[in-house]
Amino acid sequence: MQDLKLYYSPTCPYCQKVQHFMQENNIVFPLMDVSEPENRQTLLEVGGKVQVPCLFINGKPMYESNDIINYLNK
Repeated sequence: MQDLKLYYSPTCPYCQKVQHFMQENNIVFPLMDVSEPENRQTLLEVGGKVQVPCLFINGKPMYESNDIINYLNK
């Protein structure tokens, strides 16, 4: 079982694209809103930058909405 978390911003259209795909495909795992300082700090510390959407796969960051969707589609 993989540990997945999606770091997102509610106003980001690319984040909304990933979340829409997740909803359509009944994919559920924790969503981490970067407007919360703790989540933003974790994203910066682990990922090295505050860029969303960012999917953490077993603690490793994956950026770019199309890459995330392709990964989740497997």
